[in-house]
Amino acid sequence: MTSHVRSTALLLPVLILLALLAACSASRPGAPPMAPGVSTIVAPLPANTRVAPPSRTLDAYKIDVARHITDRNRERIFDGRLPPMLPAIVVLNITVDGDGRLTDVRVQRSRDPGASEVALASLRRSGLLPRPDGLLAQGRAMTFSETFLFAEQYRFQIRSLAGPQ
Repeated sequence: MTSHVRSTALLLPVLILLALLAACSASRPGAPPMAPGVSTIVAPLPANTRVAPPSRTLDAYKIDVARHITDRNRERIFDGRLPPMLPAIVVLNITVDGDGRLTDVRVQRSRDPGASEVALASLRRSGLLPRPDGLLAQGRAMTFSETFLFAEQYRFQIRSLAGPQ
């Protein structure tokens, strides 16, 4: 192979790479052309503009709520591994507004009225819940479900924190 053919074979991939990079830096279709040497400047937002925090997932929010409830109801929390046959399971539908205020709480599923009352009372005793920042549109309310897993003496773990059993 001659040196001319060898250098051409090496040069071809470099030229293709440069062409691809140039295509990536081209302006968007429909965007006004930019003058050479001019960069885009982003103006700061006015001082009274409220910037939404980064969105989080519903699962992350439920963990925050479960920790909040647990912290305020230590006397009702069951530590350790739950028994294989739970005496009671209560599923609550919880509705909160943009500030974390409970606007509605309903028992979705339960076979034990005593366990239902403990779950409801524990939620009410928790007061203002964490704000559901990034999960609401325009400050409306949101509804989610949380499961209370009961062991003996109406002591519970919250499913979002319980982990695999």
